[in-house]
Amino acid sequence: MHSRRRRVLSLMTGAALAAGLAVAAVPSAAEAGTAEPAYRPVIFVHGSAGSASQFQTQAKRLASNGYPIDIIEAHEYDSPNIATILPQVYAGLDARISRLLTATGADKVDLLAHSLGTFVLQGYLTSSPARAARVAHYVNLDGRVAAAPPGGVPTLAIWGEGDPARAVVGATNVHFPEQSHTQTVSSAESFGEVFRFFRGRAPHTTRIVPQLFGTARVSGRAVLFPSNAGVTDATLEVYPVSPLTGARLSNRPTHRATLTGDGSFGPFPVLATARYEFAIVRAGAATHHFYFQPFLRSDSFVRLATSRPGEGLGGLVDTSDRHTALTIQRQKEWWGDQGEAGDDLWINGRSVLNPANTPRVKRTIALFAFDDGSDGVTDLSAPLPEFFSQTFITGMDVFIPATPAHLGLVSVAVGHRGGGYDVVNVPNWKSSEHRVTVNVDDF
Repeated sequence: MHSRRRRVLSLMTGAALAAGLAVAAVPSAAEAGTAEPAYRPVIFVHGSAGSASQFQTQAKRLASNGYPIDIIEAHEYDSPNIATILPQVYAGLDARISRLLTATGADKVDLLAHSLGTFVLQGYLTSSPARAARVAHYVNLDGRVAAAPPGGVPTLAIWGEGDPARAVVGATNVHFPEQSHTQTVSSAESFGEVFRFFRGRAPHTTRIVPQLFGTARVSGRAVLFPSNAGVTDATLEVYPVSPLTGARLSNRPTHRATLTGDGSFGPFPVLATARYEFAIVRAGAATHHFYFQPFLRSDSFVRLATSRPGEGLGGLVDTSDRHTALTIQRQKEWWGDQGEAGDDLWINGRSVLNPANTPRVKRTIALFAFDDGSDGVTDLSAPLPEFFSQTFITGMDVFIPATPAHLGLVSVAVGHRGGGYDVVNVPNWKSSEHRVTVNVDDF
C-alpha cells in the first residue's frame, strides 16, 4: 500500500504540528483597513447538487494568503430547477456583486464556477455588457466549453480528466488529466492556478495555515439537499467532541441557534484545532448529527445538508435500534476501482470501497452506509440501486452496530489517494432516532 500520513486529531498534536508554520491571523474586511481594496471580492457558483461546501477548502487557502474571509462568498441556487429560475439567479448575483463592491470599495469582483455553474455564469456574463464590466476575472472549472471568453472577461479554464480538446477559446486553458471532476475545484494545484490568475503571482502557500492564537469564527447554513433551501422549524446545537471518540465533551451545547429563513447560523467562536459536532434537532423527528475534522481557521462555508423527515434520500434509509446509519462525504471523488492509485475507506475496520459501488466513472462524493433490510448482514457485492442512481452518490449495505454494542463508537478511517490518512471516530447512534453525517477533508 502506498504511504499514508496521519492527520492531526487532537488539540495538542494540532498545535505541535502547526507551531513550525507561519501563523496567519484571520482578517476581516474591517481588520484589513487600507489594504482591503487590494483584494477583490471572490464569488463561487457551484454545480449540480452542489453548494458552497465545494469551495470550502479554497476559501481557507485564500484566507491563508491574506484574503479577508468576509469578502469570499458563494452564490447558491436550486440546481434541479435552474432552467426555470435563471432570471432570479441572475438578479440575486447582481445584488450580491453590488453589495460586495459597496462594502469593499473594490473596482470589480472575481468569479468562479464549477460544472453546471459554468452554464450559469457564462450566460450571466454574456447577457449584459454592464454585468461583464463589473467582473475582473472569470474561472471556468471543468464545465462548458465556449468559442470566446464569456462577455470578453479574462478567463481561466481548468479541466480535469476527460476529453483533452475541451477549451474556452481565447482563455488560459489548464488541464489536470489525473484529477476528477470535483477535485478540480478543491485541489491545491487548481488553487495555485486560480491565485496566480487573480493576483499575478504564485501564492505564498497552498496549505491551510492553522490559526493558533485567537478564536476562529465558523458560520454557514443548514440546507435541504439538493435545493439549497434553508432548514426551518429546527434548532442547531454545537458541541465540542473528543478527538479520539467523537463523544460530546459536555451535555450542554456551547452554541445553540434557531434555524429559520435561509437556514443561516453563526458566526460561532470555536477552537481552530478542536473537533465539533453540529446537530439539527427537530421535534418528533430524528436528530441529524454532523461531524467535522478540525476547521483549522475561520470558515463561513459550512453547509449542513439534510432533508425533511421522511423525505429525500434520508427517507430511503432503513432504520432500527440495532444499527447506525452513516453518510460520509468528501469534496473529492472516491475511487474504489483504481487499486494503489485509488482510495481506501474502512468502517469499523471493514474495507467498503470496491469497483461495484465506487467506480471512478461514477464520480461519487457522498456514500450512504447502513444495514439494508435491517437484517444484521453486510453485503458489498453490489451498490444499493436507489442511491447509486443519483448523481455523485452511492449506497452500500453495511451493518454498523449501534449503542450499546461496539464500545459506543464507529471508526471511520480514510486512506486518500496520493497519500494521507484520516480517522474520524463518531458515536454509534441508533438509526431509529438519529442520522449521522461524517465530513472528511478533501486535502
